[in-house]
Amino acid sequence: MRASHRLAAVFVAFLVVTPSIAQEGTAPNGGQPPAGATASVKDFEYQIKYQRAFEAVLWGIPAAAIYSFRRAAVDDLGMKDNDIIAYSAPATPKLEAITANSVTPYISAFTDLRKGPVVLELPVAGVEGSIYGQVVDAWQLTIADVGPSGLDKGKGGKLLFTPPDYTGKVPNEYINVASPNFRIAFAFRSVPAKGKSVADAYRYAQKLRMYYLSEASNPPKQRFVDPINDRYPTLPIYDERYFEDLHAVVSAEPVNPQDKVMMGMLASLGIEKGKRFAPDETTKRAMRQAATDGWFYLQHWFDNFPKDKLYWPDRHYASLLMTDTNKKFTFVYDDRIDLIGRAAEYFWCTYMPKVLSDTPATQYMMAIADKEGKLLEAGKLYKLDVPADMPVKQFWALTVYDRATMAFIYSDSNRTTLSSYDLDRMKKNADGSVTLYVGPKAPEGLEANWIPTAGKRPLPAIRFYGPTDAMNNKTFKMPDFEMAN
Repeated sequence: MRASHRLAAVFVAFLVVTPSIAQEGTAPNGGQPPAGATASVKDFEYQIKYQRAFEAVLWGIPAAAIYSFRRAAVDDLGMKDNDIIAYSAPATPKLEAITANSVTPYISAFTDLRKGPVVLELPVAGVEGSIYGQVVDAWQLTIADVGPSGLDKGKGGKLLFTPPDYTGKVPNEYINVASPNFRIAFAFRSVPAKGKSVADAYRYAQKLRMYYLSEASNPPKQRFVDPINDRYPTLPIYDERYFEDLHAVVSAEPVNPQDKVMMGMLASLGIEKGKRFAPDETTKRAMRQAATDGWFYLQHWFDNFPKDKLYWPDRHYASLLMTDTNKKFTFVYDDRIDLIGRAAEYFWCTYMPKVLSDTPATQYMMAIADKEGKLLEAGKLYKLDVPADMPVKQFWALTVYDRATMAFIYSDSNRTTLSSYDLDRMKKNADGSVTLYVGPKAPEGLEANWIPTAGKRPLPAIRFYGPTDAMNNKTFKMPDFEMAN
């Protein structure tokens, strides 16, 4: 038999044998779920939108949180690009912002580099005051630290912020800061010089100037806005409106390569650059639930705070500044982006430095639980013994936030903070320490030692301004909060 005939015979035999194999019930290895499996959902259109929206909430927190400041400045304060917010006094609960401070006055502004490079004139730090803070991009990553430890080294000068892919000439008198995004923002604190008042700090803040480079030959008169008596609602909104803010960000900014998969997911929610955002009812319902669940998930994360992130292993404090392993706040590694770590940090903090120094200018310790390791509760009274020898070169301050919002608590007195500047008004202990109280009602005769919680679950924060080596090397340990009898 010729070779071609033999091959034909084998092929015919294969055709004859194959049906008998199939008849025995053999199936391919894989390619479908296990026998008897059923889908866990019936409405796949909703489920896909929900899942993508939930991941988008966690992914977008840094951008949504900083955009919320801009949106509220425009909508509620009537701000325009290059106007400057300058608080005439430390903020009250009317500044609805994530873990803000209420000791030194704030300064803030927003601009859009799509209209061209922007100049920010900084005053010299000295006997009149100083400024400390950060300029951030649309993803809330710091592009310039400002002040004595910043780009200007406290010497003042002119920063020039240029947009992505800028090819124009930068004049010699400017310190160039190339921004990876178009919309940028800053938040500074005006720190009073020794012997100076808060009013002096307010006047010093008004030495700032911000304008477009195209206006440099004849800058317009600087507009300052003082919202000390106005409600400034900067908090992210955890419902379907959260995605309106994401759309506003996506519509203006370049896409980072690592975010292209997420951009594809956002497109299924109707969030695309150059397209109007008009979600249908199914999409709105999915987005609302996803934003709600994102908030609950992050609250759950903090309720189960990782023990390895506690500042002292035998205490219940965590640094507000939870960096990545590189001491930065990008959470970007060679092989991944830590989305959960990034979301958790930006859920309770805004305006972080580029890098966290081993000797930071300020340490922020957040009370995660009480002495027994139990979560702090609404309606309960807690006490904290503040030692007489606190490890600070400047001062310390205890601020209490609403654990739900991470913002100040409204109360009859609107007191949010007690600090070492208030010691003369407080009742002290025999050893020079002072016991502070946090809760719905002050112990009798100790009103000056009390911060009200107005029925909210508290998140206390102890700030160490000018921490000493004892604080930075952890040889000092802060006492925990305790339930008061």
